[in-house]
Amino acid sequence: MDLMNPDAVTAAVVAAATSPWVYGAVFLLTLLDAFLVVVPSETVLVALGALALSTGSPDVRLLVPVAAVAAMAGDSLTYWLGRSVRFEHHAWARRRRVAAVAAWAKRSLDRRAAAVLLTARFVPFGRIAVNLTAGVSRFHYPRFLALTAVAGACWSVYTVSVGALFGALFGGNPLLAVAVSVVVALGLGFCVDRASERMSAMRQRPDDIAES
Repeated sequence: MDLMNPDAVTAAVVAAATSPWVYGAVFLLTLLDAFLVVVPSETVLVALGALALSTGSPDVRLLVPVAAVAAMAGDSLTYWLGRSVRFEHHAWARRRRVAAVAAWAKRSLDRRAAAVLLTARFVPFGRIAVNLTAGVSRFHYPRFLALTAVAGACWSVYTVSVGALFGALFGGNPLLAVAVSVVVALGLGFCVDRASERMSAMRQRPDDIAES
């Protein structure tokens, strides 16, 4: 493939998106992203959403449920990791930020589990902390599974829709649709991450005052 030829690059990208293996790749990436923040499942899903609307492949009717089921499975796997391995005894768990997020997750699961699990699915580091904490604290698993199923479905629809929006806007240029949608998705992810950190810090202040 000639990387200097935009048409050749576009053809290669479109060909990859039409492969049936793309759904397996989405499932695996989304599953791993539930407990490995370095795996870019959101980025891949946004890009495929853009291609789906600009080229017709992959099929959104398959892409969305595959990602949703994988998200639910990955969150459940993280839950059971937390339930079977006492992460709170590890040096990693005693790091200031990790300990703060875990403490917030524990308090929040006790008070408003539905809102926390639904919100955490959209924050990579947050969902790992919340799901691990749910396992460590032995949060009722049937309820956890039901909430993560809803969260996974919402996350999948939202993520694909972000890409699809730009796929529709730049239907004549699939590569541009992918590039713009990924940049916007990364920007939105950064904003969500910063907002969640601020909200967590604001919630911790009253608790710190009460304890003092």
